[in-house]
Amino acid sequence: MDIKTLCLGVLSFGPASGYEIKKQVERIFGPFFDASFGSIYPALNALTREGAVSCTAQAQDKRPDKKVYSLTESGRLKLVADLAATSARDRFRSEFLVAMLFAELLPPSRVSRLIDERLTIYRRELGEIAANQRPDAPAAERFIQGFGETVYRAAIGYLEENRHLVEGQALLSKQNQAAE
Repeated sequence: MDIKTLCLGVLSFGPASGYEIKKQVERIFGPFFDASFGSIYPALNALTREGAVSCTAQAQDKRPDKKVYSLTESGRLKLVADLAATSARDRFRSEFLVAMLFAELLPPSRVSRLIDERLTIYRRELGEIAANQRPDAPAAERFIQGFGETVYRAAIGYLEENRHLVEGQALLSKQNQAAE
């Protein structure tokens, strides 16, 4: 899914500024989708040119006008078409997993630190999910948060139970290098 479709999706909840869209993405999709202001604003500009969203300026005291974006009917149709064409396949990019693939080339202490850092990140994400849960949230939002919580708990369990595989390989490789 691209950032334009994500912006359309957030705007389906109601009008919002680019800043508000970013906050919604962080709150709802944070564990699964990263969207920076540098990607949101160009997407909103393109969607405005395409007629998928409209933009109005709201005056603010002592600040520049606030741009508020709204989904148009053609934007709603585009959102539905994009969602219908969405694949169930997720794209997953992980520098951490690439490093683990080559763990035997790293010092054992670095492998352990990388795993500890990943565990810290996953635990922090779990905390953010818990902090953002609302009992009155729509079912789809609760579904997404529950999925994220389940994925992070499983990843934490896997790392804790299996870290010895790559830590042991790194240690063995270091011992073999010392013996040569």
